Amino acid sequence: MRITRVGSVPSQTATAECFTGVVRVDSPFRAEEPARTVGALVTFEPGARTNWHTHPLGQTLVVTQGLGWTQCEGGPKKEIRAGDTIWCPCQRRHWHGATASTAMAHIAITESLNGKHVDWMEPVTDEQYLGTPVEPD
Repeated sequence: MRITRVGSVPSQTATAECFTGVVRVDSPFRAEEPARTVGALVTFEPGARTNWHTHPLGQTLVVTQGLGWTQCEGGPKKEIRAGDTIWCPCQRRHWHGATASTAMAHIAITESLNGKHVDWMEPVTDEQYLGTPVEPD
């Protein structure tokens, strides 16, 4: 068993190549082979979001605080909030992040396939982010 103590891994600022806005990544983890799980706690400041991206084996998000938005390409933009669990299907282009006025944090869990767990693409434009209405539940 391996225990990673809180504070033993410094917080990281997410890169501008994969995110828009201020995003912090804490407690990154990677399971030991043969397991293939990777993940982290990701905190988005208001207006921050991922680029469009896919995962070869899908992704689970567990929102831990705040209010955010997520959208699969071609589908409606959905509101996500603390306590929600989101499944992003395999190879489906999507993005997720905070709303324009509220921060949001989630735990992101993915599995690696042949050593790869995400394919990053272009940024979500302000028009895509702000101009798409949120579909009510």
